[in-house]
Amino acid sequence: MGPSIQGFLCVLLVSFWSQADGLSRGPLLARRRRAPADGAEGAPKKCSYTFLVPEQKITGPICATKGPALPDKDRVTRMDVADVRDLLSKQQREMDALRLSVDVDGNLVNEMKLLRKESRNMNSRVTQLYMQLLHEIIRKRDNSLELALLEGRVLNATAESLRLASRYRELEARFSAGRRGQQPVVPENIPVHVPRYFNEIQRDHGRAFPRDRGSRAGPAPTGSTADILKPPEGNFSSEGPFRDCFQAMQAGHSTSGMFVLKPDGSEQAVQAWCEHDVDNGGWTVIQRRKDGSVNFFRNWDSYKKGFGNIDSEYWLGLEHIYNLGKQGDYRLLVEMEDWTEKKVYAEYSSFHLEPESESYRLRLGTYQGNAGDSLTSHNGKQFTTLDRDKDAFSGNCAHFHKGGWWYNACGQANLNGVWYNGGVYRSKFQDGIFWADYGGGFYSMKAVRMLIRPID
Repeated sequence: MGPSIQGFLCVLLVSFWSQADGLSRGPLLARRRRAPADGAEGAPKKCSYTFLVPEQKITGPICATKGPALPDKDRVTRMDVADVRDLLSKQQREMDALRLSVDVDGNLVNEMKLLRKESRNMNSRVTQLYMQLLHEIIRKRDNSLELALLEGRVLNATAESLRLASRYRELEARFSAGRRGQQPVVPENIPVHVPRYFNEIQRDHGRAFPRDRGSRAGPAPTGSTADILKPPEGNFSSEGPFRDCFQAMQAGHSTSGMFVLKPDGSEQAVQAWCEHDVDNGGWTVIQRRKDGSVNFFRNWDSYKKGFGNIDSEYWLGLEHIYNLGKQGDYRLLVEMEDWTEKKVYAEYSSFHLEPESESYRLRLGTYQGNAGDSLTSHNGKQFTTLDRDKDAFSGNCAHFHKGGWWYNACGQANLNGVWYNGGVYRSKFQDGIFWADYGGGFYSMKAVRMLIRPID
């Protein structure tokens, strides 16, 4: 029996019970209406009805009620049931749509994660390629610098050969004159070979040759030759290598130039420019900028070993600077020249570096000078390059300032930055050769030197 027939029988039973008086309330097996009490023969006969209701398990609400019939507005009709079913169907469709949307969003999230991972891998690869390109550029530039340095050495050797040839011709002329009856003038010492390296190279190769510094085999020649400064007694040769430029000055070298230095405890010698025309001389130049001919945007290994051209721009090398500083107490002098040819300086009472295990941490003393103190804020900081970030900034200061330095976060001095022509420059970053207390961060100095000397 379907639900519609059950509902119809239920309504019919309720209507029958409400209209019949004296109808029994017991179980519905068979019910009859009673005849009139008076039993008159002429009374009309009333019909009797018998309803058979099948027994079944009631699973829903009972439609019959003992009370009065509900008003029409409170009755549940088929339309109400259909509306509820429509609402349920609509909600089911919405739930299915939401479930589908969640599945789609989940797939999008997974795809986004994959894209981010691929992006990170791509960025890593681009960075690797950039570093390889940078190292290749630096290597080619180093090769060209080494070639230029070799050409300079060849020129120096050629000049020395010409000097020896000139002296030979002079001696030959004197010997010829002596054979014609004149008293010969023969120097006590004649060099018998051309040394492989020369401790001193003049600034201009076109000038006259420098006076003799002395000899290895005997005393200086007599006659019109200039007097030679006698080197102080010690366990070093007057030809070097020297522990620093101050010792070279003590050995009698008073003209600024290139010398071979070998600090105590170091394994190899290094060429450096010795400045003897500033503050009583004996200064070792550890850094020089003057024309932008050398690229200072280099990696850690280059800054450790040193690079550049001794006659022009160069960086002595962190390891060599560390070996120099550990020999004793040194002071630092920073000379700067702007584009109006005004020169200023900053001097620090002490200077040395810590070893490579501490990333060559900078140690400075007190400041004096007229350039302003822009280096004290870097005191105690480790050296940072593009491939070794040791600064206090969240990024890499060497990337922003295009050099290597004892950056803080990032700092007030950048003497190893980009050499810009004209002073004021336009750049996305402050990457020039600047000294913040003199000109600010967007004024690039024309020339800079960093020199060290033992404390008197």
